[in-house]
Amino acid sequence: MQTIPVNIYDKEGIENTEATLEKVLERAQDLNIRQVVVATTTGQTALACADSMPGMDIIGVTMHAVDSDVYVNRHGEKVLAKDPSIMEEARRKGVKFYTGVHPLRGAVTNALKDAFNGYSAHDVIAETLMKLFSTGTKVAVECTLMAADAGYLDMQNDIIAIGGYRGGADTALVLKPAYSYRLFEMKVREIICFPRAAQK
Repeated sequence: MQTIPVNIYDKEGIENTEATLEKVLERAQDLNIRQVVVATTTGQTALACADSMPGMDIIGVTMHAVDSDVYVNRHGEKVLAKDPSIMEEARRKGVKFYTGVHPLRGAVTNALKDAFNGYSAHDVIAETLMKLFSTGTKVAVECTLMAADAGYLDMQNDIIAIGGYRGGADTALVLKPAYSYRLFEMKVREIICFPRAAQK
């Protein structure tokens, strides 16, 4: 049986993006995987993915639509929501973008939480992935659900999903994709790379 090493980073963050994309390409070639789902806010990570993996079917999944060009993330930081020029360059290189409802952290469940100070089952799943694994793990799983729900994925074959933390890519998973309403049919086949859990 072949043993595949997991690439573990010292911490979460954007500084791992280049290494993550290199490892994704290597593993995609090994497994003959053609589809990559990548979380992207401004479009920069999707563009980097396209540059490093020409010929791959890349789906850039953005954050949900917001009523401003800038939003405040959960750390209280102002973040540019999208950059049309970067996204257009990525599109010219073959990236398909999808913007939709975040099934684990968004839409009506967030409205209810904000209004009534409570948590939903969706929040429990999201927090479990984030706290026990990494923010990128939750993001990779959620973006795969979004791409599947939008009809972008070949549901018969494994894909690679890339997530991260604060603007970069630090987590990559080989997944059997699933639709949101069949979440527990999703399978994590492999962890390609992953940040070491933060010490609290």
